[in-house]
Amino acid sequence: MDVAITRMSTKGQIVIPNDLRSEFEVGEKLLVIRNEDQLIIKKATKLDESLKEDLEFAKRTEAAWKRYEKGEFTEMSADDFLKKMKSW
Repeated sequence: MDVAITRMSTKGQIVIPNDLRSEFEVGEKLLVIRNEDQLIIKKATKLDESLKEDLEFAKRTEAAWKRYEKGEFTEMSADDFLKKMKSW
């Protein structure tokens, strides 16, 4: 594992240190994932369909949890819940 230090500009731009970007091409799309105080950067070209689905599921789960915390939820039986999930 390689480690380097960089900083963010006033415009929110971050420079990937030269030693760490040798396998990246100019203009290449990058996926940036924020997890609390971490940023994870991955080549978007390396994504497979299951990761895209996982990310979409994580976004929906996070949104649902926020609605739950605000009290915006509906009680239902497990069977009704599963039926609703299948319809999405």
